[in-house]
Amino acid sequence: MKAQENQSPTRANARDAHADGVETPRAGSERNASAGGSDATLAEAVAGVIALMVRLRDPERGCPWDQQQTFASIAPFTIEEAYEVAEAINRGDMPALKEELGDLLFQVVFHARLGEEAGQFDFAGIASALTAKMQERHPHVFGGAEMRDAQAQTEAWETQKAAKRAAKGASLLDDVPLALPALMRAEKLTKRATRIGFDWPDTDSVYDKLDEEIGELKEAQASGDKAAIQDEFGDVLFVMANLARKLGLDPEEALRQANAKFTRRFGHIEGALARAGKSGRQELEALEALWIEAKALEKKG
Repeated sequence: MKAQENQSPTRANARDAHADGVETPRAGSERNASAGGSDATLAEAVAGVIALMVRLRDPERGCPWDQQQTFASIAPFTIEEAYEVAEAINRGDMPALKEELGDLLFQVVFHARLGEEAGQFDFAGIASALTAKMQERHPHVFGGAEMRDAQAQTEAWETQKAAKRAAKGASLLDDVPLALPALMRAEKLTKRATRIGFDWPDTDSVYDKLDEEIGELKEAQASGDKAAIQDEFGDVLFVMANLARKLGLDPEEALRQANAKFTRRFGHIEGALARAGKSGRQELEALEALWIEAKALEKKG
């Protein structure tokens, strides 16, 4: 929750609000002290965080930062928290995962409060709608349908969603979220297009297209037309997302791994320079030699 910590007192308020008079309704008697839980019941815990949000948004006694927020202003924090959950999972850091899931839940509660204030929806409505949707998507669990395996279940979901889109007269691509990271959205758009057969027959065809797009990018660069360069560069990235799909890869995960690899190797360069008492700009040849050294060390394990 780094960005929100830097820009608002929300997390500190969340810790302090209960001590400052937020009343938590008590319901039920079963406690959730196992598996890292607390002494509160589930109902108490959920009611507590909802009450906390009400207090933070209170026009008279609330937090000025929280009072000013809108759906649009907190949307970037919601996205950031989801990524921090994924990062904690990738690290295998369970204490961090617990904390980050809490931060993500707080975003849901924040949006729910904004919706309730606007008379549109509340937390209970969100939860009820989710339950109904999941029951509808799992007729093999909550109804009499049968599913062979997970793949059959996925196909059934897609068929169900396609029927809903058709009933609305919507495009196959309409519900691929615009807010997704661009590489991820590109992969999803092309995957969706394959349902009507709009796809390259094999990976060799994608490589050929990639060569073509790189050639067009070079031509645009030679022209000096910035708009054309950006357009062609985007085409290259789009083809790369297609190639990832054809290879069965997640382009976002592949790029995250490349970022992590670059960070490790650059750290080796920085460490070597520090040990040699060097700072500032260095000769490229020397830096390249250290980079190759870092690669060799990684291969040795």
